[in-house]
Amino acid sequence: MFYDYYDSPIGCLRLMNDGQGLSELKKVLPNSAEPTTPEARNPPLFTEVHSQLDEYFAGSRTSFALKLSLKGTAFQLSVWRALMDIPFGQTTTYSEIARRIQNPLSVRAVGAANGANPICIVVPCHRVIGRDGSLTGYAGGLSAKATLLRLEGFCPHEQLSLT
Repeated sequence: MFYDYYDSPIGCLRLMNDGQGLSELKKVLPNSAEPTTPEARNPPLFTEVHSQLDEYFAGSRTSFALKLSLKGTAFQLSVWRALMDIPFGQTTTYSEIARRIQNPLSVRAVGAANGANPICIVVPCHRVIGRDGSLTGYAGGLSAKATLLRLEGFCPHEQLSLT
């Protein structure tokens, strides 16, 4: 397992590569215990991830072309694939994702799978909002979710409601 860090507008992101591809991209919360052994770091593996994140945060990239190594249940993988189909700058709801994966009664389970997404931004779980248009749940915090949606031009600042 190799890891690296990326300083982003929403805070420090930890990147992990399991040798098969990008296996984790998560916001590092302040005061969290993080690995520090230099042997675990291998930044050359992350050059492309850094480059694509730079482009995304600069507003010149609307989709990612990275080798991913997603590991989860069959249900989680189906939700994460559906998340990757949400276009840049658009949002959807948990119930819509449940409908897309042909399991319309699984709204709560979709929410749980969305929350368990190991690769934020690239697998755009931030594009899922409440049915009433509110920003609901985001592992990196609602402020980060609002920042990402604004960056994508989803809607003006005053229209993003935090719940």
